[in-house]
Amino acid sequence: MKKIFVFAALTFLAVQSKAQDAVNLDTYIGAQLATEDLNGTARYVGMGGAMDALGADISTIGSNPAGMGLFRHSQVSGSFGLVSQSEGKSFADGSKTTPSFDQIGFVVSTRSGVHSFINFGFNYHKSRNFNHVLSAAARSVNGSSQNRQTYIKGVNGDLEQRYGLSMVDELCLKMMESGVDEKGQPLYKYINSDGYIFNRAQTGYIGEYDFNLSGNINNRVYLGLTVGVKGVHYKSYTEYEEDLVSITDPDIKYGKMIDNHKITGTGFDIKAGIIVRPVEESPFRLGVSVASPTFYKLTTENVSSLSDQYGMLLEKTDKADFRFNTPWKFGISAGHTINNELAVGVSYEYADYSTNDMRSITSAGYDWYGEYHDNSDSDPVMKAHTQRTLKGVSTLKAGAEYKVDKNIAVRVGYNYVSPMYKTDGVRDLTLNSPGCYMASTTDYTNWKSTNRLTAGVGFYFDQFRVDLAYQYQMRSGDFYPYMNGLSGNDTVETITNQASAVSVKDNRHQLLCTLTYSF
Repeated sequence: MKKIFVFAALTFLAVQSKAQDAVNLDTYIGAQLATEDLNGTARYVGMGGAMDALGADISTIGSNPAGMGLFRHSQVSGSFGLVSQSEGKSFADGSKTTPSFDQIGFVVSTRSGVHSFINFGFNYHKSRNFNHVLSAAARSVNGSSQNRQTYIKGVNGDLEQRYGLSMVDELCLKMMESGVDEKGQPLYKYINSDGYIFNRAQTGYIGEYDFNLSGNINNRVYLGLTVGVKGVHYKSYTEYEEDLVSITDPDIKYGKMIDNHKITGTGFDIKAGIIVRPVEESPFRLGVSVASPTFYKLTTENVSSLSDQYGMLLEKTDKADFRFNTPWKFGISAGHTINNELAVGVSYEYADYSTNDMRSITSAGYDWYGEYHDNSDSDPVMKAHTQRTLKGVSTLKAGAEYKVDKNIAVRVGYNYVSPMYKTDGVRDLTLNSPGCYMASTTDYTNWKSTNRLTAGVGFYFDQFRVDLAYQYQMRSGDFYPYMNGLSGNDTVETITNQASAVSVKDNRHQLLCTLTYSF
């Protein structure tokens, strides 16, 4: 047992420089980067996002680009509001309620024939708002602990893999040091825990910049193409504290791990769509859309530390570039209007998140012309783990708008997103994958389905319009501080680390206002 830990500690020093391309490349990080919120103009949100076939709203630039082909006038709009986490609390840089600038864009519409138009549009919107405070705590955890997890991995030989020690494992080994043997080699002893407290404050967003070319043919067929550029700005601050018992030094009462994590970078995708009116005399229309994967080039940075009641014991930093590809997305939709008073829309989208692809950069450099190039490879072990953990997601959107009179419209909507995580999903940090051996945290949450209820109202003043929307999002999940049920055979006993799930929630309120001018 002693040799296992000594070998692991020396191996980490030898391979650290070669493992820099591996930090945090795992299934659960990818899941956060691949998902999107319901956000955009207040009209779009107020109708639950069900405007893919109805069109003539700038937010359809990212869901069905053909919807931009229904514009008959040029337009500019901007959206802003507040997002509040109903179950949340303020922690570190995370606040329960935060302001948000959500959208700004324009469309220029030009007539190309008696009944045909060619339109160009640009829109920025916040496709993902990371602001969220996650808190969890548990008592009577049967002695399980983060450092016991590392100890069991050492017993099972998982720390001898070629990628070396993760930040978490090295920090835990520091806590478990219990002296040296007669040859001066370190001794380790796992530490039982009486409970834990976990807090994480996430901040940041993914901003999407969409450029669109669209048009229609005789008001029967509408076509659109959108090229999107995305900017990732993700930060998280995590404090994980365990109450320690049965430790070699009885004066040490707790251990605290702190992790500062940041992900930045850019990506791009291409979206295309078509809307048709099957019957010339009817406003009923059908839509189909497809979106390519988003191809990200990202940088991840970590500063992680371990402390006890006397102060800091160890601090580690890491930084790496990596690539990440999200799945393809497909959508179908239908929309209908009655007497220019009632508009009804429904949409269905599907994306298979088990195809998320985390990729390590294997080589990089500049060519003779000063252009930067890099090559990346998919991690087959993590890819297989993603396929076992994530699954296809269906999104259903339904909404309606009714014009009370020519100056006032009211809206309602519903938006449902099926679970991304399989019920037996686990963040397995024993895999022979760089994404595991350079991890700086061990926790994970298996989120369940998302339900969104929306409502809104619009006020029309000639060329000027004011739209207001309210969205209530409900989501719950099972939180685990580390992989549940890991066991190993020590020379003395069989050790098992149990970590029962703690139920957590992510319920949010959003207030949104959009100002629009048509010309």
